[in-house]
Amino acid sequence: MRRPWSAKFLTLPLTALAGILILGNAAAGDASPAMVGFSGGDAGQEQSLEQKFDGLLSAQQQSDWNKEMASGANNVGSPHDKANADMMLKLFQSWGWDARIETFYVLYPTPKEEAVELVAPTSFKAKLHEPVVPGDSTSSLTDNVLPPYNAYGADGDVTAPLVYVNYGMPDDYKELERHGIDVKGKIVIARYGAGWRGLKPKLAWQHGAVGCIIYSDPADDGYVQGDVYPKGAFRPEDGVQRGSVADMPIYPGDPLTPGKGSPSKPGSFNLADAKTVLKIPVLPISYADAKPLLAALDGQVAPDAWRGGLPFTYHIGPGPAKVHLKVINNWQQKPVYDVVAMIKGSEYPDEWIVRGNHHDGWVFGADDPLTGNVALLNEAQAIGTLVKQGWKPKRTLVYASWDGEEPGLLGSTEWGETHADELQKKAVLYFNTDNNSHGFLFGAGSHSLQEMFNQVAKGVTDPETHVSLDARRRAFIRVNSFKDPNGEESEQAGLAATGQDLPLSALGSGSDYTVFIDHLGIPTLDAGFFGEGEGGDYHSLYDSWDHTNRFSDPGFKYGVALSEVTGHTVLRFADADVLPYSYGSFAETVGKYVDQLQKLSAGIREKNEQQNKLLGSDAFTLAADPAVTYVPPSAAQPALYLNFAPLQNALTKLKASAAAYDAALDAATTAGFKQSADKRAALDKQLQGLEQDLQYSGGLPGRAWFKHMIYAPGLFTGYGAKTMPGVREAIDQQQWDTANQYIGIDADVLTKFSAELDKATALLK
Repeated sequence: MRRPWSAKFLTLPLTALAGILILGNAAAGDASPAMVGFSGGDAGQEQSLEQKFDGLLSAQQQSDWNKEMASGANNVGSPHDKANADMMLKLFQSWGWDARIETFYVLYPTPKEEAVELVAPTSFKAKLHEPVVPGDSTSSLTDNVLPPYNAYGADGDVTAPLVYVNYGMPDDYKELERHGIDVKGKIVIARYGAGWRGLKPKLAWQHGAVGCIIYSDPADDGYVQGDVYPKGAFRPEDGVQRGSVADMPIYPGDPLTPGKGSPSKPGSFNLADAKTVLKIPVLPISYADAKPLLAALDGQVAPDAWRGGLPFTYHIGPGPAKVHLKVINNWQQKPVYDVVAMIKGSEYPDEWIVRGNHHDGWVFGADDPLTGNVALLNEAQAIGTLVKQGWKPKRTLVYASWDGEEPGLLGSTEWGETHADELQKKAVLYFNTDNNSHGFLFGAGSHSLQEMFNQVAKGVTDPETHVSLDARRRAFIRVNSFKDPNGEESEQAGLAATGQDLPLSALGSGSDYTVFIDHLGIPTLDAGFFGEGEGGDYHSLYDSWDHTNRFSDPGFKYGVALSEVTGHTVLRFADADVLPYSYGSFAETVGKYVDQLQKLSAGIREKNEQQNKLLGSDAFTLAADPAVTYVPPSAAQPALYLNFAPLQNALTKLKASAAAYDAALDAATTAGFKQSADKRAALDKQLQGLEQDLQYSGGLPGRAWFKHMIYAPGLFTGYGAKTMPGVREAIDQQQWDTANQYIGIDADVLTKFSAELDKATALLK
């Protein structure tokens, strides 16, 4: 599910790119690596173990598994999806893992009737079908292949005038208001991109629309970007992006069971209890099907930023285009099959390292998710071999291949909610992957893991350039800063040039890590390679082994690199003398987030004042073209001053506590961890629950399922992270009382975190 973000990888601002790529400080193959949580001699033994692990990985094996697993439809409830789960169960067991399948029955709609028709001023019926593509060996398969649809939209049969709303995001509706256009009683057509798809029909409904159509514009992932499939990687004219539109920023997982695991058998249900099912019908279409609809629109010419890649002038409407939209679903409970495998730790069996990737797809899913899933399998195979050769992990390893991620993070969320108490007592890491490509290493997660992951990444060689991942990425940052410099980008280029660590990105949502970090408070990482292999296969019939092997990761070389990055992290967590967290980077990052909040608040206050001055001088009216409707904005309310003092005081304490812990850890590392086994176990126990101290039991405003106060998906971004979200989103929405309330809540959780970290420092000393 993660791909919408990664597909835009090279178009992100450089500051975002630098923040999401984790690079080490030395070249691959450093003979004496620094390793958080290891003394010098143990670090050398660990490096030897990782080299043995690397020698057991196989790109050909990953390719073969991918081809087999993508040879049939893998949507939830399909026979091939279950066959893949059974196959993986047998593989895990053959490698020596204690493995089982956990089954959950979840609400999962499938399409029964679909129609999109232009009924005025001319007639046109959308195909809603993806044809066979020459050279793609699975595009001709039809067994259990569902037509393009958006899961968890409402049933409906509506006919109404059409309005083009660009990407259908909040700012687009503000622009429509400026043009004097109301979507109430209309059907909107929005293009994919700029935000999570589920927000498009939700915002349309909130503005009074009766239906929503989402299409892929060629400017975003079609012929404007490059040659289309099969000649190139990008979306052909009949390609359609499927996807969930469930209201997951409220809560992910089974819409019927928020906060608790779904049943292992089907039962009766009331659809009205499914709060994340949307209120209007929604359907995805191709740009071939969208073209006649958009061409039939008249009214005002769309603003420059709204114009896509189709060969005509884009108009907003409404009218004269009128559209009939019909969506009727089969509302059923379907099984999801989570394959969960375990190797018990020899010294600390109640400390769990959890590694996950999902195995379901909208159709075949060779890229999303199977590129990541076969990397996981290859790791599990190699670890099984190491165990048979005599290695015993100190901590317990849990490898999981989730089902039902695509429609709503179903399998991982239901498993996490079912085992919540045990996970919060035992889990020390969740490491997620999803789809994988080739290019540059992406990494996001809890900032207590930043130093450790930097160190892991420096030991992996880039398969294309044969330099370290670190060297390649730093060159990329420096060159792009030279091409397009600004203050923040220059700062990141300075870090790249001097060999300092580059920061982890914050996690939002969009993949299976969500329940672990946002709901359970478990330290989490997410990783993959992106930047050079993206195209237009995402969530389409053409997400096939043929497309993946030609464009996403030819030869599956970066699948092996991904296994090395994730596998080394798992091995280090398994064997470290103490859990390999460090907290200086976390404190520094929280400090930046606090600075951002203050600047955001001041910026809104300044903008509101400037807007009201312009209104007072009639500037908006005088600057507008009299021949075009363009309504001045409403007067802005004064932006209040917020009391950041509690948060600043908590931050001061956090920085001191983090520095003290990291210094004590460095001293213990140098001394060779001379604490007793009991003291080390007590230290691990103290560290294990620290991330949970960053939670607030009441959760975020209006969405109590999300309990982490430092990271969360944005209410109006869906995938994209909002850091310190309780405060940040309240400022965004100019809800000043709520902002002050969550400043106090955030200060309290940081103060508690610091106090618990001080206890860990005492144990280290």
